[in-house]
Amino acid sequence: MLDVNNIYKTFNPGTVNQKTALNGVSLHLAPGDFVTVIGGNGAGKSTLLNAVAGVWKVDSGTISIDGVDLTHMPEHKRARYIGRVFQDPMMGTAATMQIEENLALAARRGKARTLRPGITKADREEYIERLKILDLGLENRLTSKVGLLSGGQRQALTLLMASLRKPKLLLLDEHTAALDPKTAAKVLDATEKIVTRDNLTTLMITHNMKDAIQHGNRLIMMYNGHIVIDVSGEEKKKLTVPQLLELFSKVSGSDEASDKLLLS
Repeated sequence: MLDVNNIYKTFNPGTVNQKTALNGVSLHLAPGDFVTVIGGNGAGKSTLLNAVAGVWKVDSGTISIDGVDLTHMPEHKRARYIGRVFQDPMMGTAATMQIEENLALAARRGKARTLRPGITKADREEYIERLKILDLGLENRLTSKVGLLSGGQRQALTLLMASLRKPKLLLLDEHTAALDPKTAAKVLDATEKIVTRDNLTTLMITHNMKDAIQHGNRLIMMYNGHIVIDVSGEEKKKLTVPQLLELFSKVSGSDEASDKLLLS
């Protein structure tokens, strides 16, 4: 479903601030793969996600989704294939619009505009059922302005909007990092349910190693613009945080305490 082939991205080339963020990265996701991505600051995680989303073009290499070459496709055109949830809960929703209006926008993404009613009775019934999976009581607040919701509620709504029409690829960019632990756990639980129910191909960045091990069927770790660890199946299920840290030290050749703190 996702094919990333030998991509490179260097920022500020030819200057003292030159930084190679992606150094020949290749990654292939089968349909339904739920891949968690971890790594220290500057490892290349967000750069990889932004490259796939089209925020910036890669220097070389190719990116395709479901057989469609997106390498030179602008970000707004990739939106028909990609659903995305950002780290900031304030992004991804329109604060001055109602919950049902936000969901209606998400439901009609990429469709031609018509003169029919914006939200029908059938639409509302669907939104109520979909909101129930979040377990936040939002199904009873369809006409509430999104700006009145908490950060966690807005993030959960953004997740629902990003996955409403089953994108080819769902990108989750540390989407629980700004939430309190209790709300983060609820959003992650909803994420697992939605991804499993709809068999969504998903790439999720996280700094939490326990979450990376617990969720998804595959885990990759990045370091200095490379993928240094790629585990799946039973091997992933049996991993512990200490084992993952030890594995990281071996493959990266680094025992720096700062790296371990960033990852733990």
